[in-house]
Amino acid sequence: MDQISLFEREMPQPLAARLRPQNLEDYVGQTHLLGKGKVLRRLIEGDQISSMIFWGPPGVGKTTLARIIANQTKSSFIDFSAVTSGIKEIRTVMEQAEKNRQYGIRTILFVDEIHRFNKAQQDAFLPFVEKGSIVLIGATTENPSFEINSALLSRCKVFVLQALTTEDLQGLLARALKDSRGFGNQKIVIPEQMLQMIAEFANGDARNALSTLEMVVLNGELNEEGVITVTQETLEQCTSRKSLLYDKKGEEHYNLISALHKSMRNSDPDAAVYWLARMLEAGEDPLYVARRVVRFASEDVGLADPQALQIAVAAYQACHFLGMPECNVHLSQAVIYVALAPKSNAMEVAYNEAKADAIEHLAEPVPLVIRNGVTSLMRDLEYGKGYQYAHDTEEKVTNMQCLPDALLDREYYRPAGMGREAQLKERLQEIKAWKKSHSAK
Repeated sequence: MDQISLFEREMPQPLAARLRPQNLEDYVGQTHLLGKGKVLRRLIEGDQISSMIFWGPPGVGKTTLARIIANQTKSSFIDFSAVTSGIKEIRTVMEQAEKNRQYGIRTILFVDEIHRFNKAQQDAFLPFVEKGSIVLIGATTENPSFEINSALLSRCKVFVLQALTTEDLQGLLARALKDSRGFGNQKIVIPEQMLQMIAEFANGDARNALSTLEMVVLNGELNEEGVITVTQETLEQCTSRKSLLYDKKGEEHYNLISALHKSMRNSDPDAAVYWLARMLEAGEDPLYVARRVVRFASEDVGLADPQALQIAVAAYQACHFLGMPECNVHLSQAVIYVALAPKSNAMEVAYNEAKADAIEHLAEPVPLVIRNGVTSLMRDLEYGKGYQYAHDTEEKVTNMQCLPDALLDREYYRPAGMGREAQLKERLQEIKAWKKSHSAK
């Protein structure tokens, strides 16, 4: 008698795989591409698809959408991974696609993480894309402009897929609890607020959301009637989050970002990095925090330390490249740096005052002297007449009027005198003194 080994038994599929949508009606998100009348939906429904690149974050449905396209257009579907495949595997797949073409069968070749292929590997697709042996659908989390060969990219239409909203993910989780492919045949008790927490925690990633739901249900409390109850404690254990989970659109979200901002402004690096950790460990989007730090670098530090902006922007890029949890140290570096940097709000004050004048004096004409006289008519009208080229002077400055007459002698930028701005303040005073001494009598 033959025995069935452990490895021969059919293993249950993960929840995300069981609930994978089979058609556009069940597909969640990307309404900007797949809503009624939108371009990609029209191409799919009209069976007019061509090679394309799906660019977007993980878990937004790139693979699923490719499979739906294959099903709806009655094409052969080949799933190909750039991580585990090379030139040899590409040739094998292309041979199969060529045979399909001879039998009148279209082949959709889906290449996950196509950015991982090198130039030679990407070039191997070109002849088959050009003669129509395959419809190439590549998926990437990286900017195709930098990661895909220009020759291949020029033959593909790029579609940008967006992270799913919290509402999208909540709907997906609710469906998983009712669908027979999910937990529809079981009695699950889980508060709506916890579904929202899971959706927030997933941060736009459907696969992450469904995996988290599956984990909390499997670890829920089972009673004698077969009812599974998911508690707050279970959720916290499965997500490695305490009651730090919070609504990113609610009051606590704004309280924490306010605490971070004001701690940095008050030059308190310990408090700043604490509030940063509170937000990140609660599942906050690191890019949201990074954007706020970039703003702070000019709003509260400015020219008192110009390097603050460079560090903040670099931290944002690091968050984009790496994501959590790796980017927490980059955000810590930026937050601590701007907290310790000398402070100046001169940038914000200057712009707000200039903005008020700009709105009030919308019709003020540009002084003729700094207009660009590019045609003979403009020159006849004295555009640019009397313009003084600062580089032709020894001081590299002139007494030429650049503000409209109604705003003459307005001062918007007033250096605070902290850090690097102390030097800028001295320089500005020298410039103003020189202009005053050389003003027209």
